[in-house]
Amino acid sequence: MSDERTMVEALNLALREEMDRDDNVMVLGEDVGADGGIFRVTKGLIDDFGESRVMDTPLAEAGIVGVSVGMALAGLNPVAEMQFSGFSYFAFHQIEGHVARMRWRSRGRFTLPLVIRMPFGGGVRALEHHSESREAYFAHTPGLRTVIPSGPRNACTLLKAAIRSPDPVIFLEPKAAYRAFREEVPEGLDPAQLDKADIRRKGADITMISYGAMLRRTLEAAETLAEEDGVEAEVIDLPTLAPLDAETIGASVRRTGRAVVVTEAPLSFGPAGEIAARIAEEAFVYLEAPVNRVTGWDVPMPFFAREQSYLPDARRITNAARVTLAY
Repeated sequence: MSDERTMVEALNLALREEMDRDDNVMVLGEDVGADGGIFRVTKGLIDDFGESRVMDTPLAEAGIVGVSVGMALAGLNPVAEMQFSGFSYFAFHQIEGHVARMRWRSRGRFTLPLVIRMPFGGGVRALEHHSESREAYFAHTPGLRTVIPSGPRNACTLLKAAIRSPDPVIFLEPKAAYRAFREEVPEGLDPAQLDKADIRRKGADITMISYGAMLRRTLEAAETLAEEDGVEAEVIDLPTLAPLDAETIGASVRRTGRAVVVTEAPLSFGPAGEIAARIAEEAFVYLEAPVNRVTGWDVPMPFFAREQSYLPDARRITNAARVTLAY
């Protein structure tokens, strides 16, 4: 049997192996049991682990997260699913007021080993409240780790690491990457190291930084630059957006002198701005050009006909890199 898996299959494998490893790990959310989740990430888990560990909940996001807080405080390791990130706002009082604050509020007496999974981002022709990229809400909230995989393999290893983390993790899954491609994801992979950036392509001419579904487009742009311009771009993946691995980013920009940041989130007050600020702090005197940002626009995510016009594509990324190189 092939070990090549989609991101959906890799996430299912991670959940299955972590539930096998630790009886305290459980899954809960709307339709995660009999239906296997809206994107089938939890498919088959209820058959293997039963209703006591794979719990279908009412349609009440605040209730899902609130119950998960109590479970985590009682010694369980809940993995809660929001059907879409746009629905998580109904639970934001629980997330900001309790999940993020529990260690601080208790002066370290309590931790919350809790993962909140949610599909996010556009590119799959979904409806309103189903396609936005609002990761800044979570990354801006002290006390939360914000993790975003970019492919099947690191989706598996990052979810394992998130489940084993003593602190709460917001685990954002890019829907556009759910079934877009396959990678080798064998059984028994070790957890990834959280809070660490990953250099996905070596280069000396410019640093390109991205995460989630935009990483593949950034890598595509880097290949175009190599083939058409003879430019070798270094591409950095940020699987953990918060806390941010500014050290790896800074070291790369100190080598290349130029940087382009690519995110699906809107431009203003978004993750790209924070990354650019960290570059200024870590590598200002090494910069040969201003940091360029390629992002979504400052408008609500449009519907089907304009969806791809909103999202950064390889052409926009390549052109931004060329402008930066020519500065």
